[in-house]
Amino acid sequence: MTDWLGLLVWCSCGAAVFAAVQFLVSLLMFRRAPSAAMTAEVPDSQPAAPEVSVLIPARNEATRIAAVLKSVLGSRGIALEVCVLDDESTDGTGEIVEQFAAADRRVRLLRGVKMPAGWNGKQHACWQLAQVARAEELVFLDADVELTVDALLRTVRLRQRLSVPLLSGFPRQLTGSLGEALLIPLIHVILLCFLPFPLMRWSRMPGASAGCGQFFATTRAGYQLTGGHSGIRQSRHDGVMLPRLYRRAGLKTDIFDASEIAACRMYQAMSETWLGLLKNATEGFARWPALPMITVIMLAAFVAPVIFVGVWICEVGLQGQGPLVAITLVSSYLPRLICCLRYDRAWSGALLHPVSVLLFLSIQWIAWINQKRGRSVQWRQRSYETSSS
Repeated sequence: MTDWLGLLVWCSCGAAVFAAVQFLVSLLMFRRAPSAAMTAEVPDSQPAAPEVSVLIPARNEATRIAAVLKSVLGSRGIALEVCVLDDESTDGTGEIVEQFAAADRRVRLLRGVKMPAGWNGKQHACWQLAQVARAEELVFLDADVELTVDALLRTVRLRQRLSVPLLSGFPRQLTGSLGEALLIPLIHVILLCFLPFPLMRWSRMPGASAGCGQFFATTRAGYQLTGGHSGIRQSRHDGVMLPRLYRRAGLKTDIFDASEIAACRMYQAMSETWLGLLKNATEGFARWPALPMITVIMLAAFVAPVIFVGVWICEVGLQGQGPLVAITLVSSYLPRLICCLRYDRAWSGALLHPVSVLLFLSIQWIAWINQKRGRSVQWRQRSYETSSS
């Protein structure tokens, strides 16, 4: 075995084992919302039925909005209002919401005003919704998320128990096509492998925060203090930027495992998945110096182990290093397989995990190159300019 090949295997093993250990620690800290029995134990200082405003921005969501509204309106244990903002839809989304509003007075339809310059569409829609919400508990929900009947009560009770002004849930991610199965489950893998949960939970460091833009719960007071979505008006990735905004204001944020109480099919095909991840990348990993660092780490932890197995099988090198290669491979696949069992059941994507990682990294580099070239981002029939700085 050549010295350089052996060194590469050890480096890959170190990266894979580190990611697996970090994953297991994070998984233990990634709490679920309290059970229905626990939510029944209400402290005297809290009302028996919390008042909750569910705020749903909707742009061309005619195929999804009815299912979302049905799931939200089935909520138990809360005093509910549902506000839906029709963000200049052209597919009849507003008309569907009107039908719900006519049948159930808890539903209100808002017609969005034209988006001002310097805003992102979703942030502008969420900001408008927050201005008309009546409750002190605000829940921002994407139009592709469906909830169980106890989801809102459990979420609000968890936020109250943690005493955090902003709490974000990560729903169970549903996949249909192979492209979705390859890329979407990486949400949980990357979160649990690379987010330092102790720093996230026990500090207010903006860089140690996380969130999922599909499902946010916040207090009205916290939202008003930080400026809410108006404070991230140009952002395309509220999942990253909203928790950072709260933390910069000195407020705590937290996340929880919402896979028991919420489900979401974010995209419908490989092309939509690719564009959806591409639009958010520059506010995540596709920036300097995070991009080269995460590229090296992910290639070492999740791609190189498969290559080393091939080298060992073909007896090109690594003779006598079978146990080390096996440890590296098992550590590499462990996070993805556990996520598959616990969250998404996307087995095709799990088996092709190295391919998933290569696709993910390709998206990050393409996003970075596009930003450097000043190319606009296209999403939901809107164009957003990118900075080349």
